Amino acid sequence: QVQLVESGGGLVQAGGSLRLSCRASGFISGINGMGWYRQAPGKQRELVATITYGGSTNYADSGKGRFTISRDNAKNTIYLQMNSLKPEDTSVYYCNAELRGAGAVRYIHYWGQGTQVTVSS
Repeated sequence: QVQLVESGGGLVQAGGSLRLSCRASGFISGINGMGWYRQAPGKQRELVATITYGGSTNYADSGKGRFTISRDNAKNTIYLQMNSLKPEDTSVYYCNAELRGAGAVRYIHYWGQGTQVTVSS
């Protein structure tokens, strides 16, 4: 069974930093792009950052210059370093990955369970 396990959320004051981690586990035969999304109450889920297997990155304007996504392919893990956090960054952050399970032919998008990030003013 393939799953994404997130960690690193929490409560931080404005201007502070947090580092999120997401590890893909289970019987995996291939991983393509991975990324972070977030969803605040009453709002749609939105892109935060993505990273390809080769390390190419893409950021939403809201996080440019403050957030850094990185990847350790040997550990099937991505990270999101968030600096200079603002109250408007408060959301549930979700990990997403395009994975192929062992014995499978196609790649499928999987989602993590989400981790809460709360930034106090």
